[in-house]
Amino acid sequence: MRLFLSFFLVCFGIYTVSAQVQTPLQKAVNDAYIVTRMAEKFHVQPKPLDDAFSASMFALLLQKLDDEKIYFTQQDIAALSKYQFQLDDLVKAKQASFLQLLTSLYKQRIQQVDTMVDNICKQPFNVNLKEQLTVVEDTTYASNTAAQRLKIYKLMKLAVVQNIASYLANAKPTLNQKKFTDSIEPILRHKVQTAVKRPINKLLLHPNDIDIEIGNSYCEAIAECYDPHSAYFSLDAKADFESELGKKPSRFGFALNEDEDGKAIIADLAPGSSAYKSGQLNKGDKITGVQWEGQEKVDVSDKDAAFVNDLFDNHSQDNMTLTVKKADGSTRQVTLQRQVIDNGEEDDKVKSFILKGEKSIGYISLPAFYEDWEYQTNGVKGCANDVAKEILKLKKENIQGLIIDVRYNGGGSLQEAVDLAGIFIDAGPVGQMKDKAGKIYTLKDMNRGTIFDGPLAIMVNGYSASASEMLAGTLQDYNRAVIVGAPTFGKATAQAVLPMDTTINLEESNRNKRADSYIKLTMNRLYRVNGTTAQATGVIPDVLLPDVLSARAKREADEKQALIVQPIDANKYYKPNAPLNIAALKAAAATEVANSKAFADIISRRQKIEANKQPKDQSLLLADAIQQRKNNANLDDDDEEDEMSKKDSTKAPFTIVNHSFETKRLDADSNQKTMNDGWKDYLLADPYLQTTYKLLLLMK
Repeated sequence: MRLFLSFFLVCFGIYTVSAQVQTPLQKAVNDAYIVTRMAEKFHVQPKPLDDAFSASMFALLLQKLDDEKIYFTQQDIAALSKYQFQLDDLVKAKQASFLQLLTSLYKQRIQQVDTMVDNICKQPFNVNLKEQLTVVEDTTYASNTAAQRLKIYKLMKLAVVQNIASYLANAKPTLNQKKFTDSIEPILRHKVQTAVKRPINKLLLHPNDIDIEIGNSYCEAIAECYDPHSAYFSLDAKADFESELGKKPSRFGFALNEDEDGKAIIADLAPGSSAYKSGQLNKGDKITGVQWEGQEKVDVSDKDAAFVNDLFDNHSQDNMTLTVKKADGSTRQVTLQRQVIDNGEEDDKVKSFILKGEKSIGYISLPAFYEDWEYQTNGVKGCANDVAKEILKLKKENIQGLIIDVRYNGGGSLQEAVDLAGIFIDAGPVGQMKDKAGKIYTLKDMNRGTIFDGPLAIMVNGYSASASEMLAGTLQDYNRAVIVGAPTFGKATAQAVLPMDTTINLEESNRNKRADSYIKLTMNRLYRVNGTTAQATGVIPDVLLPDVLSARAKREADEKQALIVQPIDANKYYKPNAPLNIAALKAAAATEVANSKAFADIISRRQKIEANKQPKDQSLLLADAIQQRKNNANLDDDDEEDEMSKKDSTKAPFTIVNHSFETKRLDADSNQKTMNDGWKDYLLADPYLQTTYKLLLLMK
């Protein structure tokens, strides 16, 4: 019910219009066939196009078109299911019979639901009437149109009731509950109505949009059957992204996209920008609020990317506080400054601090593995080089250890991860890659020597993926760093985006030719130097710390189509350092966790989330919703108080200062200084950072 209760993206060339105009469904059947041919030719582990593939494709397609199971009825599914095991044959034959039936039925149903929603919202919801939405109703298709209308009514009423409850649960005792409810119910009812109708209106706006949506979803489902990271890209989707990414340098430094519910999320961060340097924003963060300096906060929790972008464009103020919801359900308020992003040599894209206590420990936050696009041959502007420069600045402050934080870092450039690992080890292998033909390639650190040889820790969590896992796995294999946190995401595959053209050759430049659609395919498996892989399992930290994400986060292993990768032999040139005293570090961390109120709160919150994972029937009675809200106060996703802010920063075993280069820069920029101070306060209260610091005190 995400619709009610609340990408790997690449820029490509210019659209070229085909000389032969195709209908959307004709294009879909042709592209569907090409997707399977491209996968057979280039995918690292192609699947046979058989009945099992057809069943997976059928399920994925229905999920894409009707994830909430509100459009189709059981009768519709029965009619469509006749094709469940025939789609493979239809794709091979380039036949559109299933798509024609699906499109016709989908058009009828979304128009029908559009009318239902309007009729339902004509009358106020009686929030004092005892009703419930059962798990069965919520998770299955309605048996007929009457049951469909009832389900939509209940879902909409539940959204309204829960929103009212969120206001009343912590309201002052003097508030007149009935008067408040009567006044806000029509507002919330209209808000929910708008949210439900938004995707419908998008499709009904132009006659061909439904055909295009069906066709794109059809091809997307086929691509995703191969693995979770293979994808079909229509040109329109890429064009929308290009319009947001990198074309408005005076903004705050992040591009927007939309999640599966159509809500605005952060799609990318521009290195060197205010958003990047804040260290508190990451890809996938949901934007829930925008507050301009001196003004009231604007709730954008139900708004799409276009609305939020317009909000930014229509305000000229330079300072803004952004409220985002993180993957673990907590929220953060981050103050940003509008600025022109300077990508010059002297621009500090990587943010660092010095943790001063018993020892001076350097801290570097790396939100993404950005690449040196302009100078790809030497990487002078990639993140590895920027981290190296930051380490040199920290070394001038006589740091005695270093922490690199890649929590929430979903990856990026694999080469940058290789180069960054090379900063800490001498020349040698840092990873391995296996292609479709079974050939194994060694990923090497080509530069002899290291930049930093002292105690090193890498902080990770369940949203550290891909390049982050390469870095953490390599340094763990070499016994060069202690890995601290929670198991990482588990993505150890590499993708490439290709034009939809079966004649391309990967060794030639025609792989970059322009086309009217593209495909992203998984083309290589990634391995650690010891021959194991992070695929599905992730990198398991040396020191595990309790976290909330382990209860919430969806990881690679949870994906039905995730590739299963078998280990290979260790690289014969791989020679690890002497083992670290991990046992002593684990014991110290266990003591720290046992005596920490912050971790006790985290463990309690995780247990409550685990206990509430099983779906339950939900009451539509306001009194029940208020009580439930109070019972789940610690689990409330809409609570705009950052979980970390509840922790006791006075327990920190260090103070936080900037290195001298940064201090000079901040003295000349009061806005940046304010943002810098906010980040310091956040880090001081971070129990994970406190624990990691204490572990480094034990390392030599």
